[in-house]
Amino acid sequence: MSKKIEKFEDLIVWKESMRLAVDIYKRLKGNKDFGLRDQMQRASVSIPSNISEGFDRDSNKEYIHFLFIARGSCAELRTQLYLAKELEIIEKSQVEILIEKTKKISAMLYNLIKIRKERF
Repeated sequence: MSKKIEKFEDLIVWKESMRLAVDIYKRLKGNKDFGLRDQMQRASVSIPSNISEGFDRDSNKEYIHFLFIARGSCAELRTQLYLAKELEIIEKSQVEILIEKTKKISAMLYNLIKIRKERF
């Protein structure tokens, strides 16, 4: 039996996206490419931030809207990770792990959006 979701902190997708944001911050610590670093950090933080903001909104429609924004930020971060890989800002093997995490989170968001559209 699954636990009832009472607050955004209960959401697995929120937890996963928080871990991803922390990973991004740690991997880019000390990186001198301030433009790309800051953009990647902002995109990574945007994912759990939009999940939580949407969760605490008044309507299901608003919640879904913020989940779509979170999913867009996830895609933005994945693009930036491909760039970081090409520029060798982050080790290739580490980038591949981070890219897989963005794909997993994006899929989780897609499924949550689908559930919210169908059942609420």
